Amino acid sequence: MTDPDPVTRPPLDAARAWAQRATIGHEVWPAARVAAERERTVSVVLPARNEAATIGANLDALLPLRDAGAIDQVVVVDDSDDGTADIARAHGAEVHAQAALLSQYGPVLGKGDAMWRALTVATGDVVCFLDADTENPGPHFAAGLVGPVAAAGTVQLAKACYRRPFRSAAGTEPTGGGRVTELTARPLLNALFPALAGVRQPLAGEIAVRRELIERLPLLCGYAVDVALLIDAWRAVGLDALVQVDLDVRQNRHHPLEQLAPMAFEVTGAILRRAQEDGRVAEPPPDVMLAQGDGALEAVARPLVERPPLALARHGVL
Repeated sequence: MTDPDPVTRPPLDAARAWAQRATIGHEVWPAARVAAERERTVSVVLPARNEAATIGANLDALLPLRDAGAIDQVVVVDDSDDGTADIARAHGAEVHAQAALLSQYGPVLGKGDAMWRALTVATGDVVCFLDADTENPGPHFAAGLVGPVAAAGTVQLAKACYRRPFRSAAGTEPTGGGRVTELTARPLLNALFPALAGVRQPLAGEIAVRRELIERLPLLCGYAVDVALLIDAWRAVGLDALVQVDLDVRQNRHHPLEQLAPMAFEVTGAILRRAQEDGRVAEPPPDVMLAQGDGALEAVARPLVERPPLALARHGVL
């Protein structure tokens, strides 16, 4: 018998109800309220790679939160050759070279790996990860995310959502900047993890998460980290321990479509790997991408590399 109303199937109904109750505006948690009500220490971490053009403005927005008592630590974990680290130090951030952290694991394999290693120098009970290439930063990026996680309550992870303008030679459109999100991540989550269909920006790099949660989750390296961490957190603590915080607008640099293909491939692989683990699909994701180049298809190996839960290191396992 045909479902008479397929858009109100139980998982999608639950996702819609969650989005209504668990989407909060950043203005709910101004810095003064965070400082007054937080019950946990907070570290803000910016993984950076050649972000000299934007790192200063981002730190100028964040460091006053430390002085105001809303956060405790601002860390830049850097893998740059354009002077990003020097700028970050000059602005007052704590700076660590990514490659010097857990160096026994070899070269740093992208953003997710940098986040995993950064947990060894972030001291807070709550760790807030922010992207270093944001062009319109504000203190609300950290305060809005940290508030619901660092205060009393059951929220263990807050994920950003926002409107993403698309900028081109013809001008700036108010939306359209999240191409991999809308064409890859959200359709796959709708199909394979419908409980997460209400997450507006599943690839958002801006999150606040309790250390006790993130240290017991694996982290995928590279572009796959954000969506895999979302799925893993949902599997570990459930939808009611997650919120999304509307940060209004985020503008960052755009990449040509051909440069987005590897990102889309990794995001697809992350979702399919988690779906296969749950028995939602039968086959593991491919680790070779057929890339278009000069009219020919080129096979490019892009295996998903996963770092184990950092909590294992606390018990001498790693």
